Amino acid sequence: MSEAQSLFEMLRQSVKPEIVDAFARLVRDAPDRKLCRINALAFAAAEGLDEEDTIAGFLQASRLGIFELSWNVLCPGCGGVLDANTSLKTVQATEYTCALCAAGYEPTLDEMVEVTFTVSPRVRHIGAHNPHELPAIEYFRQMYWGSGIDLPEDDYEEKFDEFVIETLELPPGDKAVISLQLPAEFVIVFEPVTHAAQFLDVKGEPTRERRNLVLVFDRAHRHAETLNLQPGPLRIQVENHAEVRTLPSVCVAGEALHEMLGRRRPFLTAKRLLSNQTFRDIYRTDTLDVDQRLKITSLTFLFTDLRGSTELYERVGDLAAFDLVRTHFRVLNEIVAAEAGAIVKTIGDAVMATFPTPDRAVAAAMRMRDAMRELNEERGSEDLLLKIGIHEGPCIAVNLNERQDYFGQTVNIASRVQHLATSREIFATGSVLEDPRASNLLSDRGLSPMPHSVTLRGIANEISIFAIP
Repeated sequence: MSEAQSLFEMLRQSVKPEIVDAFARLVRDAPDRKLCRINALAFAAAEGLDEEDTIAGFLQASRLGIFELSWNVLCPGCGGVLDANTSLKTVQATEYTCALCAAGYEPTLDEMVEVTFTVSPRVRHIGAHNPHELPAIEYFRQMYWGSGIDLPEDDYEEKFDEFVIETLELPPGDKAVISLQLPAEFVIVFEPVTHAAQFLDVKGEPTRERRNLVLVFDRAHRHAETLNLQPGPLRIQVENHAEVRTLPSVCVAGEALHEMLGRRRPFLTAKRLLSNQTFRDIYRTDTLDVDQRLKITSLTFLFTDLRGSTELYERVGDLAAFDLVRTHFRVLNEIVAAEAGAIVKTIGDAVMATFPTPDRAVAAAMRMRDAMRELNEERGSEDLLLKIGIHEGPCIAVNLNERQDYFGQTVNIASRVQHLATSREIFATGSVLEDPRASNLLSDRGLSPMPHSVTLRGIANEISIFAIP
């Protein structure tokens, strides 16, 4: 049995068979470009698979060495990959600059960091394993643009040629000359390896005078200042002072380029992966450095606690109470994972969980309440009375006590909202119910949350709390 076959057989022990079969077909039959920086959500949609099961499958396959996981910092404007990392620990810069868009961005884990999967060379070798040997057109497709750009399949080359006037490969230390006729367009001389760009605003009366331009690529110069030129002949001398091959390309920033970059599709964000239970189980302590602080603009927190757990131990005895509480934890863990969430930690009889969107947290909360009711009915008692609080907002992903955790006022508010709840109540803040998917979920079930304003310790202003019946 080959190593790849052996790895897929091992994968079947933890991943659904239809997903393993889809992975095996992908690795066996897909062209090289399909195996580089795979968009897990697009793959699930194309194969008709459940997204959460597919994400878990990719994570388990990466653990075995079938795929390699990559954390890519993206430009929100053009969708280009500004930095590719094998670990989130190396996303350290406070700002990333996109030369193509001439803009700088503070990285957030919501939409600026994607997670992709590339087949391991031990399973199948592809061109992207040696990216500096890829032709320019494939380097752009496989290495520069992120997986959220929905590049055309059948006519990619033709679409690419519509906005790229000229491109060449320039080995380290080499010089070359690009001679061309400048059109009356906004032109960008862009180098995707060193991320350098020179803008040329070409307008006015055409000229026959040949102009000269010298560009040096060495990862230090960004050539951001725009030059105003007339249409006509231009001689560009390019020099590669970088340690790798560069790909200077002359592009027209017109309708063709904007149309290609405007085609977007969902992708797996770092925020969503950090709130994935399978990811947290596999990468328990190997996510963030101790001193690392990464912003998330919106994350939903759910806190639970058992009411009267001390009395429960007194009433039924330590052993029975321990078994009952452990069952409660198992049920909550299953529900959180099924709703695309992850348990961050347990504190006594309490649970702190995160979800990528408010509707998932609300759905999980209602399932939790129903599950506790069923357990109580089975026992003929009211031993498991669950209090739940939900809040959404910005936070910081950190490493605390050797685990990936979260810090910020949003976390504090979510915890205090839970403390307001009495038995069997779900309290959610206004920011949760302002989410259209969360409010639609409740209205579809005929539920009308009851609002009231409260003051929380440490919070200056009153906040709106809704009791979900």
